[in-house]
Amino acid sequence: MAAISNQTNLNASEAAQTQAAIALGSNLGKSLTTLENAIQSLNETTGITLTSHSDWYRTKPVGGPPQPDYVNACALLKVELDPHKLLETLLEIEQQFGRERKERWGARTLDLDLILYNDLILNTPNLQIPHPRMRERAFVLVPLAEIAPNWIEPVSGKTITQLLREVNCSGVSQVETQK
Repeated sequence: MAAISNQTNLNASEAAQTQAAIALGSNLGKSLTTLENAIQSLNETTGITLTSHSDWYRTKPVGGPPQPDYVNACALLKVELDPHKLLETLLEIEQQFGRERKERWGARTLDLDLILYNDLILNTPNLQIPHPRMRERAFVLVPLAEIAPNWIEPVSGKTITQLLREVNCSGVSQVETQK
């Protein structure tokens, strides 16, 4: 199990080997188009290489005010950025796609969450890795299990597949897309 750390100083060779998992979501505007464009934007960002992404899933909103269903996915990245710089980059991409933070768990054009970063356990005022609620969320675990079923979530020591078995997935359905 990884050590709990408040430090994110990685040397260049460690950063070059870093795999990160992110969750993507949208429920305002043309969500599928926004998410596809966000994936492209991530892959074109210096220090980030997209290695794979899941299919798209329609999901019911969790918490917050009444709002439309979401389209969600997960992506795996190879990154040369430390976790805080990666988070900063994700927030910048959200803003490029019109994200406004008006209320917690409110509707959004784009949501990019840093879920996992290698086997790092990090707890700082601005960033927690693994994402603190990922183990409870089918809209994260279903797409993540598709692309990283054997990734071990470092707090629980369980694989993503094992975590998926522990959540209710009834509100998650795959989006049919034309290929």
